[in-house]
Amino acid sequence: MNSLLSLRKIITAVFIIVGFCSMSLAQSIKVDNPVLAGDRPDPSVIRIDKYFYASATSNEWAPLFPIFRSEDLVNWELVNYVFPDGAPDWAKNNFWAPELSYDYGQGVLYVYYTARDKESNRLSVAVASASSPLGKFKDHGPLVAQEYGSIDAFETRDENGRNYVLWKEDGNSKGQKTPIWAQEIDYDRKNLIGEKHELFHNDQPWEGGLVEGVAIFQKNGYFYATYSARGCCEISCDYVTGVARSKTLLGPWEKYDMNPVLKDNANWKCAGHGTVVEKDGDLWMLYHAYNTEGSVYVGRQGVLEKIEWTEDNWPVLANNAGYERSKKSLEFTDDFKERLDPVWQWRVTQDIQYETGQDGLKLQASEENEMLGTLLVQGTKSLDYQYEATVIPDSKAAAGLAVIGAANNGFGAPPAGMGISVKGNQLILWETINQKTREIATQTIPKSKEVKLILSMQDGYKMTTSAIVNGKTIQVGESQDVKHLVPWGMGFRLGLVAKGSTDSYAYFKEVKIY
Repeated sequence: MNSLLSLRKIITAVFIIVGFCSMSLAQSIKVDNPVLAGDRPDPSVIRIDKYFYASATSNEWAPLFPIFRSEDLVNWELVNYVFPDGAPDWAKNNFWAPELSYDYGQGVLYVYYTARDKESNRLSVAVASASSPLGKFKDHGPLVAQEYGSIDAFETRDENGRNYVLWKEDGNSKGQKTPIWAQEIDYDRKNLIGEKHELFHNDQPWEGGLVEGVAIFQKNGYFYATYSARGCCEISCDYVTGVARSKTLLGPWEKYDMNPVLKDNANWKCAGHGTVVEKDGDLWMLYHAYNTEGSVYVGRQGVLEKIEWTEDNWPVLANNAGYERSKKSLEFTDDFKERLDPVWQWRVTQDIQYETGQDGLKLQASEENEMLGTLLVQGTKSLDYQYEATVIPDSKAAAGLAVIGAANNGFGAPPAGMGISVKGNQLILWETINQKTREIATQTIPKSKEVKLILSMQDGYKMTTSAIVNGKTIQVGESQDVKHLVPWGMGFRLGLVAKGSTDSYAYFKEVKIY
């Protein structure tokens, strides 16, 4: 009898332990994609002690290169920027693909990034460093700038412990092949040394006109390289991701004969340019993709997916990432009383001036940014949303809300936008494109201490504007189609706009996005 009771206790204990293990396992793999919502292209992720850190492309919006922190790879907090005060002196635009690399021996975090050189106009691979992801970064400037351009750097060590930087030569910009190069770098990461070596280039039909975004990890006695191919960044995108492997860093490299391993599914399309990190004994890939519903209006979002393995040791993905994130988690409120929330950004070309405090945000006006005015923006995160701002009308500066995109869908197109503003006793629905402003509709309003401006969006591109004045809702103009403003390689930004002379200011008390 005692033996039977003991056996029952043992069985019960086993079931409890198995239950807890199952719960723990389920919790460790529960993913709410997108884990980095909104326009976060080219994500890089590493682990330093108990935290994961990630970054992403900034394009032309400062502060440059956000630093996110997470304990679980799913829930991320924006904690820093690599360049919080704007661009390094040598660089002018195209701030792409930050890649994080931590040297434990030095206790230094290095961030490789792409930017265009002011003097040569070449795309260049550069590097900055800090003693901590939360610290102040020092820029070390460009490392390589080939004639066709050099982009998408990644640091790794070879089988002998020597440190290398990999990058893509941007030959597709001139109709040429796109080699992936590797070259040793010195201890301080200030100079490439020795000869560069080509690892591989686009030589297979599925790769199309380019390979890029290479990232390296090691397992099973191999170096594995994930890399992307085809077109990344517009309505007609067809981006996919493949994998190659080699016993030694400099090759020879073998490409998987079942490539691509990452391609479109029901929720995500044009997936690629990610990095791989270990969590709880498994490898996970953080990459960017367009949501099939959100398309280009939201931009390329950060998606997390577990790596699986074939019997012959090739890393593959199930291509089954879902969209689980709640829309409630995408809501945003800012009253500007304590500080400017770090999610806000501005054009890297503008020396923006503002004050925050108990009265809200005081934003200096201008006619910069292709005559749009001063812009303070953040990315969109959904197709359907309402954007509200409570403003204090002023007779000198127009204070408004806008959807900020580009004058066309071409690479490098100048900024453009459409929005609603209040100036004095006038509500104005406007569009500014190619430095020309068109007033679509105007409405005279009674004198009021505050005006709540409202911009509503449906399906990512159908915009309506209204205002609440003295408790009364006023519709301003008809519904507008803003498809033509979607920028190449970026989603729309939602902007606060201050337009006028630089001796005038726009006053914002509160902003809500829901």
